[in-house]
Amino acid sequence: MKPTLYLFLLIGFSLQSLHAQPKGFKALFNGNNLDGWWGLGTIDPSTWVNLPEEKLAKKRADSLVNINKHWRVENGELVNDGQGLFLTTVENFADFELLLDYKTVPLADSGIYLRGVPQVQIWDTTEAGGKWKHGSKKGSGGLWNNGKGAPGRDPLVHADKPFGEWNQFRVIMTGNIVTVWLNEKLVVDKAPLTKYWKRAKSLIDRGPIQLQTHGGEIRWKNIFIKPVTTKQSK
Repeated sequence: MKPTLYLFLLIGFSLQSLHAQPKGFKALFNGNNLDGWWGLGTIDPSTWVNLPEEKLAKKRADSLVNINKHWRVENGELVNDGQGLFLTTVENFADFELLLDYKTVPLADSGIYLRGVPQVQIWDTTEAGGKWKHGSKKGSGGLWNNGKGAPGRDPLVHADKPFGEWNQFRVIMTGNIVTVWLNEKLVVDKAPLTKYWKRAKSLIDRGPIQLQTHGGEIRWKNIFIKPVTTKQSK
């Protein structure tokens, strides 16, 4: 194969892995570095979101030591080693539509925090993953922290692709109502997201997107978001 042809094919393959930015959306991940992100664990966002700017800036800066240890950018993809703080957007969001792709490995457990609240679940759905007793057999995409029997906790269908393949999420959140599609299949249909820490309390109006990871490597790409109105979410 001629070097020029090989280079053309290599560039073409790389471009195929990244989607064009959809109209009306903005990219949360620039494909090159971790600009626009910091680190948090599972913590009630109402405890920090209104901190004075100086204290909040220090909290963000301190978190980057951990983030840079466990997160990296590789071939235009966000990669986490299965440990550390969760990647968290500096920007906070109210009502939104979120698009992202992810690829995970056996035994990994993950999720997407909406306004800093857990979570749209991602996990190993095989029996070997060891979490069928927790509902993993039903698939990813459910609002797992809603509690047993709550609307949206379990996905409507199993839509996960096999390990090694990319999965695509589309999530719409307006107020506390969440709808989720996984690989173009509806898995959560207009279910309220329950506040994890104080279930009787309301969610905060604005908060970050968090990429939760533990137990194994997970990769992310094509992360886009746009604001929506209640009318647009229907």
